[in-house]
Amino acid sequence: MDPRFKDFLDDRDEKRILEAIARAEKNTSGEIRVHLHRGAKGDVMENARRTFEKLGMHKTALRNGILIYIDVDNKRYAILGDKGIHEKVGQTFWEKLSDEMHRYFSTMRYVEGIVRVIDLIGRELKKYFPYHEDDINELPDDISYD
Repeated sequence: MDPRFKDFLDDRDEKRILEAIARAEKNTSGEIRVHLHRGAKGDVMENARRTFEKLGMHKTALRNGILIYIDVDNKRYAILGDKGIHEKVGQTFWEKLSDEMHRYFSTMRYVEGIVRVIDLIGRELKKYFPYHEDDINELPDDISYD
């Protein structure tokens, strides 16, 4: 746990998010990451795109990585999926996730919103990218901080 984010996320919250990622990825070959950022400037989606690249999320074999990017200071977020996922789920899926996140963020239930969205992502990815015995976990199942 990065101490710079203790006012947003405590150890228990971090554990809940990591458990949600593990639960989701148990059923899918998709790769889900959460990134918390402090001091972000500019467009949240552009910041998420840069972070997606920086974390190497575009390097999965099936292009099935999803990043949940949180601008902690401004309580903004972006949910960004790679090409392989977007081709399967379409724009409506991203809008549904954003609406769900907004519902929780608007009532300051940030961690609950993140966990809920991870659960929704896991269910959807299971349809298109089911888990197989020989799946390789291509990206770390952690929360990254910046």
